[in-house]
Amino acid sequence: MLTISDVACPVCGCVCDDLQLTVDGSRVVRAERACALAEPWFLAQSSVTRPAAEIDGEPADIDRAIVIAADLLRSTRAPLIYGLSRSSTGGQQAAVKLADHLGATIDTTASLCHGPSIMAMQAVGESTCTLGEISTRADLVIFWGCNPAASHPRHAERYSAFPRCDFLPNGRADRTIVMIGDERDVHAWRLDRDDARPDWVIPIEPDRDFEAISVLRALVRGVSFRDQCLPESTLYSLTELARRMKSCRYGVVFFGLGLTATDFHRPPRASGLGHLNVENLLRLVTELNDFARFHARRMRLYGDVSGADSVLCWQTGYPFAVNLSRGYPRYNPGEFSANDLLTRGEPDACVLIGSETLGQFSSQALDHLRRIPVILLDYPATTPIIEPTVRFTTAVYGLHAPGTAYRMDEIPIAYRASLPAPWPTDEAVLKQLMERLAQN
Repeated sequence: MLTISDVACPVCGCVCDDLQLTVDGSRVVRAERACALAEPWFLAQSSVTRPAAEIDGEPADIDRAIVIAADLLRSTRAPLIYGLSRSSTGGQQAAVKLADHLGATIDTTASLCHGPSIMAMQAVGESTCTLGEISTRADLVIFWGCNPAASHPRHAERYSAFPRCDFLPNGRADRTIVMIGDERDVHAWRLDRDDARPDWVIPIEPDRDFEAISVLRALVRGVSFRDQCLPESTLYSLTELARRMKSCRYGVVFFGLGLTATDFHRPPRASGLGHLNVENLLRLVTELNDFARFHARRMRLYGDVSGADSVLCWQTGYPFAVNLSRGYPRYNPGEFSANDLLTRGEPDACVLIGSETLGQFSSQALDHLRRIPVILLDYPATTPIIEPTVRFTTAVYGLHAPGTAYRMDEIPIAYRASLPAPWPTDEAVLKQLMERLAQN
């Protein structure tokens, strides 16, 4: 057996880089410091044997699969490339190059989660920082529209609640933690340790986040309310929160999909307007900097989705929903977002780089995806909800292959290879596809 220390975890946007893996041959038998999401993921990834390539569900030689996939793409008129959050920087660059060559539309999983946040930041800017700065300075931590214990189990331990430092020598005791969001979800808010429970919980009526943030902005400016624009208990809590925001030394708001209105499992009545909620919150944070140091951070999901956005930005100028059919990048969320394109039945072929978010597509999008040729590049332990025409099993970055991922605060973290694997990386597969396409 071999023990490998300081392993970076690719499961969520925290990219915790202090894990210790015990490997036996080609299997992970123990994952220390791994959270409840990461431990079963690591153990599952090394327990599956799958052919490197499949055509119509049957094992195939990888060179033959490359030929078939290239022929499919060569005959398309409106291809879609989607995913990228389970990839690494090199694979994401290769995907953009393929999209440029094909004149395809390329989209990331951000369009199904924090796309509205990106649109809001483009409109009003963002007061932001690193998670390291938050862990050493933030004495007021607010979670809005998210449940960090479920989505990022080690977030409190590493960044937001427990770290001790010169500015916060008592750790959790020196911090105030507030959780705000839809009152339908109050019962779901939890933190695994008793001393991590929030100091305040402020429920907001369904689809009233915009009003709550507007009230907070007014309270920060000293406006008092005589009419009951919100329930009295909520208004009282927001009044106290505004006072605390102005008196803290360093505050941060972590916001999630409950604020962006992209919870596809329970669409809100105000669906499609999540960017306005985030825009209002970002304006509030900017205004709070007149009184204290204040920042906002997104609770990013899906591994390296931050890296996918970053690579698309530096390659095309835009972070997601980019169309290259005219020979230059065009950006228009909604028109060029994967779910919307598939719902309208526009793509005639699709390259999926990771299938983890297919369950969030609309039923119409999935129906169309089943009618067109699909080329899937995915990890060995993943079973997609559609049957691809061609499937390439790819090595897992951070386990089978080295690479680079971007943490939720856009800090690059290096991945190392811990296990041998018979599968190529998605970068290698995409480059082979490009070489085949360039031959004719």
